[in-house]
Amino acid sequence: MSTELLARITHDPAVMGGRPCIRGMRGTVGTLVGLLAAGHAIEEVLELYPYLERDDVMAALSYAAWRAEEVELPLKASSKFWWT
Repeated sequence: MSTELLARITHDPAVMGGRPCIRGMRGTVGTLVGLLAAGHAIEEVLELYPYLERDDVMAALSYAAWRAEEVELPLKASSKFWWT
């Protein structure tokens, strides 16, 4: 993902519970991707949310694709704590 697009995705605990949003606004990546998955064209999404730009939608798609490829690895349990 280009860093320019990545900069459009923000995480703020005070906005939408910290979910990934577009440029600090209340539009979430999940909402945009969900609308596109439901068959709405990008142009329709931009009409529904006039404060968004085409690059915002592309950023949401890129972010979602990047997260889908991310691998979460389990942490190994340890009997020792780091502070001991």
